[in-house]
Amino acid sequence: MDTSSARSRPVARASAASKTAAAGAEKRPRGRPRKTLDERDDGNRRVELINTAARLFRQKGFDATSTRDIAAAVGMHSGSPFYHFKSKGALLYAVMDEGMRSAIQRQAAALQAVKPATAATAQLRLLVRNHFDVLLGPGSDFIPVMLYESRAITARQRALLARLQGDYEAVWEPVLEALAKAGQLKGPVKLARLLMFGALNWSVQWFDAKKPATLDDLTDAAMALFIHTPARGKASGKAA
Repeated sequence: MDTSSARSRPVARASAASKTAAAGAEKRPRGRPRKTLDERDDGNRRVELINTAARLFRQKGFDATSTRDIAAAVGMHSGSPFYHFKSKGALLYAVMDEGMRSAIQRQAAALQAVKPATAATAQLRLLVRNHFDVLLGPGSDFIPVMLYESRAITARQRALLARLQGDYEAVWEPVLEALAKAGQLKGPVKLARLLMFGALNWSVQWFDAKKPATLDDLTDAAMALFIHTPARGKASGKAA
């Protein structure tokens, strides 16, 4: 038996193993470590975090809601939200930004059904009804958070949201102008718009969906307050 040949075999096997390990190392991507389960599917997890944060921020308030609370609600490890957002404040801004962008899209979609010859009163009714849906309908946590937690974001973030808010409200301007021209608007356009949004937005503080009044009832009442036309249908006398 050739003992020198036998001694060389372990070395050959070791050399082959080294080559295999080296090849595997070349195939592994460099840079950021492999993602954990919580970090995979970034888009869906990010959306889930924003939706859950909106709900908790509205229910408990921004200060009383911890990142740990949000992570637990979506089944994440406590530190995983920071993979998607740098801080709780960044998540708060994302909630507000998403709320405004969604409101703009929903308003645009509602107006697509409006014909050019539609009366200004009907256009305003549609805008008011859609706004109540944004504030009080399904998935309506976002705008209330923006309205009442803006002190917790930066001045720059407030300015960015103000631009989106301006885009949203700009659609109302020509409708109110037309109503004013027809003598139907109760007050100057600028003041009427400010007072109108103030009144509509305040409904998030007192409206109770468990009581008889519907969003259509609120729309009727709002129209009666701001324009010189009777509310649609008979007064229901229902309390919010």
